Amino acid sequence: MSRRTVPLLLAAATVAGLLVTAGSLPGAVPTASAASNEDCRPDGLARTAGAEVPYCQNYDTAGREKLGAEHSRRVIGYFTSWRTGKNGAPSYLVNNIPWDKVTHLNYAFAHVDKDSKVSVGPDGPDNPATGMDWPGVPGAELDPKLPYKGHFNLLTKYKAQHPDVKTLISIGGWAETGGVLNPDGKRDATGGYYKLTQSQADINTFADSVVAFLRKYGFNGADIDYEYATSANFAGNPDDYTISQAHRGDLVKGYVALMKTLREKLDAASAADGKYYMLTAAVSASGWLLRGVETYQVTQYLDYANMMSYDLHGSWNEYVGPNAALYDDGKDAELAFWSVYTTPQYEGMGYLNSDWAYHYFRGAMQAGRINLGVGFYTRGWQGVTGGTNGLWGTAALPDQSKCPPGTGGTVNSKVPCGNGAVGIDNLWHDSSAAGDEVPSGVNPMWHAKNLEKGVTPDYLAAYGLDPKDPKNQISGTYAANYSSTLAAPWLWNDQKKVFLSTEDENSLATKSKYVADKGLGGIMIWELAGDYGWSATANGGKGEYTFGTTLIDKINDGLRGSAPYGATKSNDTTPSDVLNVDVSYTGFALGDNNYPITPKLHLANNSGQAIPGGAKLEFDYGTSAPGSMSDQSGFGLSVTSKGHSGPNVGGLKGDFQHVSVTIPSWQSIPSGSSVDVTVRYYMPIATPSNYKLTFGGKSYALSTDNPRGSGGTQPTSTTTGPTTTTTTTTTTSNPCGAPEWASATVYTGGQTVSHNGHQWKARWWTQGDEPGSTGQWGVWQDLGAC
Repeated sequence: MSRRTVPLLLAAATVAGLLVTAGSLPGAVPTASAASNEDCRPDGLARTAGAEVPYCQNYDTAGREKLGAEHSRRVIGYFTSWRTGKNGAPSYLVNNIPWDKVTHLNYAFAHVDKDSKVSVGPDGPDNPATGMDWPGVPGAELDPKLPYKGHFNLLTKYKAQHPDVKTLISIGGWAETGGVLNPDGKRDATGGYYKLTQSQADINTFADSVVAFLRKYGFNGADIDYEYATSANFAGNPDDYTISQAHRGDLVKGYVALMKTLREKLDAASAADGKYYMLTAAVSASGWLLRGVETYQVTQYLDYANMMSYDLHGSWNEYVGPNAALYDDGKDAELAFWSVYTTPQYEGMGYLNSDWAYHYFRGAMQAGRINLGVGFYTRGWQGVTGGTNGLWGTAALPDQSKCPPGTGGTVNSKVPCGNGAVGIDNLWHDSSAAGDEVPSGVNPMWHAKNLEKGVTPDYLAAYGLDPKDPKNQISGTYAANYSSTLAAPWLWNDQKKVFLSTEDENSLATKSKYVADKGLGGIMIWELAGDYGWSATANGGKGEYTFGTTLIDKINDGLRGSAPYGATKSNDTTPSDVLNVDVSYTGFALGDNNYPITPKLHLANNSGQAIPGGAKLEFDYGTSAPGSMSDQSGFGLSVTSKGHSGPNVGGLKGDFQHVSVTIPSWQSIPSGSSVDVTVRYYMPIATPSNYKLTFGGKSYALSTDNPRGSGGTQPTSTTTGPTTTTTTTTTTSNPCGAPEWASATVYTGGQTVSHNGHQWKARWWTQGDEPGSTGQWGVWQDLGAC
């Protein structure tokens, strides 16, 4: 996500280390609210000790977010602060939002101020968030009862009319991750998140201010848009390199501390206010950036992740490709340059596409907590040579001494910077500090549609483009092209050799079906003001494309009626008994040195019992990395089942690579002790999940996964001298005490039945649906064998 168009608890009790809900403790009296709170907590979402979080306000008893009667998947729209109409350009205000077509609205952007607090700038009549008004604009009349004006006033007003829509304040973005964008458009590189996350005291101050901000303005949560907490060299805004480069080795650690603190503070506020506060994040989809984010340890703190599955190609280098391809086609010119397709360890897998990014995050969290990002804007080049109608051609800036900071040879001498499109092909351009146009081929989709139709628009001057300048006049034909392999459209002007990567109804229909079929949570849009509709002269219009809802309508059409999203991390039945064992990964090399990727798997036993030698540890990681993980510690770790192998043209086939390792017979792990295993893999993975530890004839889930409905039994042990003898004691009642399922009976959410030797819980109303036949996302949740 960028403002600028250059890329870039329920308190759980612990008994002898076993997590159990309060209601299962001996002598404990369960309360209805406590039981329902844990029942509603999403699988994998971290608890905050001591906070009785009202999860059931926001989630149902399957841990799925409540989205209102008209939606089974999220449609998240970013609404930006700067399209106010006060600068002469057409306005896009809160009343222009298609409120009936979205489930969430993210307001972009707030920032970190000099006092380490969240801020939208100084109050006053020029502040679009809290001070502006729009007299005479129908629908933009302010609510005089509110103590603030601006967009926040209108958001509060319209939200009262659409109570199912949730609003979040998005903090950061390209320009304000490491600085502050002032009202005059100038930017101060104050340090932002880069500075904030160096100090836990500052993080605490910031998190407290976020809570106060949400309470003051009525937002449902905070969306953290940190671009980027990665050790990748020269990532992020080049204006921030003086601080970001100096802290590359600390950025991930600080990011994790920030998100953990925010989760805890928001959970405490949720418990105190009786109102659930969300925490989300805009997350990178680029394999290059993600290699420097270790294992994306913040996923456990997020209600959901919004993948920025765009800005995957752009004029920061010469390689001409799609902004937001859904799939790889095996021909990506940038990946080919870096020998990705021919390096055996990569197995021909391309990592600059949405499908790869989804499977990266799927390794750490369920499909329903992942949203696919789409861009309602273009990126483009001029002077393109080679390729198929420009696709996978090259377009180097003729004078490489004039590359903008942070692009091409300014950060890597091997890669030329790109020749970004300008003028009429660059309507939504930014300006440099000197006031010059930044060439990048960025346009709202309504402007791209006018180019395609050959319409000379009347709004060029309002965007700083002189209509008399030849570069700002339409010439040649902008022909629409589409790759069904990539699910990516583009415009190609053969006369001008201009390539503009677009989004259209075909690509969004395909992406919506992808989201629906794979069980993703939904689609996130950057940004709503880029959508288009035709302004017909017959209806008093101008005979050109302008703001509209064509693309969001296509998204809603594709998601309407889809089944509930995937709510469980594992595709298999998870053991009902949970051991208090933590697994983490440490010791990553920085940036480009992080290859092959060789961290230490750190297993910490906090269970109160010894884990004996011979215990078997299993886990999954996403198919974003080949199924070739191994260890360098002599433990014999190996991938025992592959969800995918080989190239990923057309998409990765399965979700997980499954790993198994046996603790050596001589390596008992006493309680309070740990063991490290150095592992090796070759492409980025998000935090492995679905851990299972088996010994003494019984399997256990691990607390590190934050599993839903923690409970059951754990082993007891007796120790004589150095030898530990482990036995299993079972204290739970027979789960098949539940009544037998009957096809004619009506069941409602939360009711349990027994069927075919398993116990099942209904997630919602059902009749006639046989347990075991409805799939992992269906009505019946398998609680395990009786």
